Formats: sequence, structure tokens, C-alpha cells
Amino acid sequence: MRSDIMHIHAVLLLFTLMLLPAKATANNETSEPHEEELNVKTFILDHLADAYEWHIYSDGNRHLTISLPIILRSKESGWHLFSSSRLRDQASYLGFQVAPEGKYKGKIVERGASGQEVRPLDLSLTKNAASLLLSSALIILIVMGVARSLKRNPMEGKKGFVGLIEMFILSINDEIIKPSVGPDYRKYAPYLLTVFLFIFTNNLLGLIPIFPGGANVTGNIAVTMVLAMGTFFVINLTGTKEYYKEILWPDVPTWLKAPIPLMPAIELVGIITKPFALMIRLFANIMAGHSIILGLCTLIFITVSMGTAINSSMTAVSVLFTIFMNFLELLIAYIQAYVFTLLSAVFIGQARVHATSPKKN
Repeated sequence: MRSDIMHIHAVLLLFTLMLLPAKATANNETSEPHEEELNVKTFILDHLADAYEWHIYSDGNRHLTISLPIILRSKESGWHLFSSSRLRDQASYLGFQVAPEGKYKGKIVERGASGQEVRPLDLSLTKNAASLLLSSALIILIVMGVARSLKRNPMEGKKGFVGLIEMFILSINDEIIKPSVGPDYRKYAPYLLTVFLFIFTNNLLGLIPIFPGGANVTGNIAVTMVLAMGTFFVINLTGTKEYYKEILWPDVPTWLKAPIPLMPAIELVGIITKPFALMIRLFANIMAGHSIILGLCTLIFITVSMGTAINSSMTAVSVLFTIFMNFLELLIAYIQAYVFTLLSAVFIGQARVHATSPKKN
């Protein structure tokens, strides 16, 4: 099932990229000379990138955004705290501005003593960081509310939202964590359940186009890297002696271990590739899904110059495919959280291996 969905995802992404040109130009007879071209690549990347403000709504010249706090430390002028609205429309404030292009594009820079753009220490609350705080608070409220409801009547069957959350938690605990980790699964259940709820909640919020959704949290490789590093530390800080023995001195012929430690080197590489696979899998799938939906939406605008008939037909195709992709993304939101939790549990279980006791005659 997961393999089929991955294939559908890849085919749709390829189909979308084939349809989208790098730039869509308007017809000279129907457009104004000063009208800017739509760069599809830039449009998609800008919408997927992090930002210093949370855009909610636009209507012509009116823009409704949530300005987030900017926290900077400059080597020359020290600490600064101000609203991101000061830097809107590439404005400069106290010597800082958001770089419109270059290697620091979209990041706050300042002019150094040599006149070059340099990055200050940036601790600003960006859109992704604000969404992380919001989703974390939402998860805490939901879990604490469900826990209180279950504590009041533990033997009563729950219905509605509480029953749904209980079903999710029990299914992940009983079907993934318990069989994958082993007898001491209880001390790993809080971490693995938190990872599942965090990824699933942020995947769902990322599908909502307006506030409090719209942030590309799990499609940000920095976030998936931190999640993968969490699993990496849990695996290697709680591994048994037998686990490290299999890595440093595996049960293979001696010439594969000494004088050249060939097998230990391969095992050490495997320690790194496991969290790396978790990081890339989650990042790539969520990023691909969002890119496909944005790419399908741009079909409406890039076919305007091709005539009413083509534009109308492509608009219908765009809307239908976008609806289909959103339903598919709902399924993928759960599957990616499920897979990340499953693989993390399997890797933890592999690190909890114990030496087998010899059989008695």
C-alpha cells in the first residue's frame, strides 16, 4: 500500500513538472507591458520557504499578516528586538534587511565594515517556529484533555473525538511500539507516541492553506533532521552491550574485523544511515506533496495567455487534481507519521538485543 502511494506521488510530481515551464509569459496583445512574468519555480519555493511573518490574506493592495518578533545580535551594534513589519517590502531598519537575492535570500542581513552582506545571530521567531509552538501547544491540550476524560471513567467506552484519539494511541502502542521494541517497550512509548502525534499534527496543519495552518514544518529538512537526531540518540544512548558488540566486533570471520576493521566500519556507517533515511524520507515526501499542489494551482495562471478555452479546461483539470492531491495528502500525512514511528521503533528494538543464553541438555 505504501509503495503504491509512493509511486503515485512520483508520477504526479513528474507529470506536474512536465506541464510547468520555468516561466509563464503573458500574451503581448492582452497583457500590459509592465506586467511581471510568473516564475513557477520561484513561486513554489517562496511559498514553501520559511518567513519572518505569517501571511493570512491578500486582496489587491490589502494584506493581512501576523508580524513576528525579530531577535538579532549584531557584532557591531549588539542585541535588537523589533517587529518583522519593519522589514516588510525589503525595507531597511537599523541597518538590517531581508536579502532579496544571493546566498542569503530570504534571510536577515546587515552590511559589514567591508560593505558585504553578513548574517547576524538570528534568533527570530519565524513562521515555522511559531507553527511548531502552536502545534506543540495543541498536542498538549488534546492529550491532556483526553487523559482527563479517560481518568474520570476509565472503564467506560469513549466516543467522538476522545475515542478517536484513544484509538490512535492504542493502535500505535499495541501494533507498532510493543511488538517492535520488545519487553521494555513502556519506557520508549512516550517518546515514540510524541513523535507520531507531532508529525501527524504538523502534516495536517500543513494542508490547511490559511492560519493556523500553511506552514511547511515537516517539509523543512531542519525539523526532520532534529526528529531523526532524537531517534539517533535514543537508539545509541540506550543500546545494550550486545548491540555494541555486534557493531564493534561482529560475529564474522576474524579477517573481516582485523587487521582492517571492514565490518565494524560498515556497521558504524549503518548507525548514521538509519537516522539519515528517516530525515530524508519524511522531508522528501511532504515537500513533494506540497510542491505538486502548488504546481497544479499555477496551471490556472500560466494558461491565461493561451485563450479562454484552454485556460478554462486547464482550470478544471487543476481544481480536480488539486482536490485529489489534498485527499491523497491526508492519507500520506498519516502514513509518514506511521512509517517514521515504525522505523524508529524497529531501530530501537534492534539496539535492545540481548545475548542468547546457551541451551541446556
